[in-house]
Amino acid sequence: MQEIAKTMSAGDDEGTKPLKIETVLMTAGRDTKAQKGFVNPPVVHGSTVLYLTAEDLRAHRGEFRYGRHGTPTTKALQQSLMALEGPQCAGVGIAPSGAAAISTALLAVLKSGDHLLVCDNAYQPTRNFCNGLLSRYGVETTYFDPLIGSDVARLFKPNTKAVLIEAPGSQSFEMPDVPAIATVAHAHGATVIDDNTWATPLFHRSLEQGVDISIQAATKYIGGHSDIMFGTISANAKTWPAISEAIRLLGVCAGPDDVFLALRGLRTLAVRLAQHQRSGLEMAQWLGRRPEVLRVLHPALENDPGHAIWKRDFTGASGLFSIVLKPAPQKAVDAMLDSLKLFGMGYSWGGFESLIIPFDCAGYRTATRWAPGGPTLRLHIGLENVEDLKADLISGFQALSAA
Repeated sequence: MQEIAKTMSAGDDEGTKPLKIETVLMTAGRDTKAQKGFVNPPVVHGSTVLYLTAEDLRAHRGEFRYGRHGTPTTKALQQSLMALEGPQCAGVGIAPSGAAAISTALLAVLKSGDHLLVCDNAYQPTRNFCNGLLSRYGVETTYFDPLIGSDVARLFKPNTKAVLIEAPGSQSFEMPDVPAIATVAHAHGATVIDDNTWATPLFHRSLEQGVDISIQAATKYIGGHSDIMFGTISANAKTWPAISEAIRLLGVCAGPDDVFLALRGLRTLAVRLAQHQRSGLEMAQWLGRRPEVLRVLHPALENDPGHAIWKRDFTGASGLFSIVLKPAPQKAVDAMLDSLKLFGMGYSWGGFESLIIPFDCAGYRTATRWAPGGPTLRLHIGLENVEDLKADLISGFQALSAA
């Protein structure tokens, strides 16, 4: 933390102001002297770390002990992510996927006999892990309405140890009140875990709003180019020891090339997300005026039910949102999707390309009823020209009407 604090306040000795976050993203985790003058750190491929003496070996004396526990490349990424997360961050663990980050965090804070609360709009693989492995290990999970706020207190049990939220949900986009839920959870001695993939810490520093562990599927906006699988686990001082121990005991790590690509993606995060936000909002507003669209699910829109919370807690929005179409048969929706040329059909998001998928939450929601009023589509607005994207969707809507 000392190195990162120094990076973020660079220039203070000369009386200059602390660096802005865009500059921090360019400078954090870089040591050009140690890198022999090169701008970027080397990609260290390694498992064994050699010790100079037997005494050093016995004492595990050295900055790096073994490749699985970290390399100069992973250290640079972790320092950069800590700077992005802010002063509440005591450490960042890296994982080979977002799902691995979620499962590692849950295993770090739960044990057999514990009770877990999970918001009903959570990423489906999170639910699968809770209903599968955690259930077999004797952890009970209760799902709750993401809009419940402080009323979540009535769901706590004496053995409730953690609350997992996703703000907003990455398909249905309900916006939980993170500070209200965190206040209740801490009053009951529970740990708060937030899936912060949608906004990233650039637009939502959840550790500063009462969250103990902030998770990202860094496959998405951190990587930014649809070419890595990656996860991050950022923790405050209270929970970092448990996270660090779980990572070590579970053997969780990521490959050196993916670490480097995540670090490279991080350098352009601010400029990419600014464009995703601009294009995403323009497309969402335009879709809201289309006759084929019943409503748009995007918390940054003023008419969205979660807008007040978003405006209070977030400093920006990403390029991911959903739309509800007016009632139409499945074959018509399929005709629309099949006709699109610029919107690819595929899972994940956060890359440079635009994506679209149909989805239906009704089959797995348990605490809330999913009845949006028509077919639902999730869109990720990439970095293409928005007029081209509009023209592509207009062709899709024509195919929808013709079918």
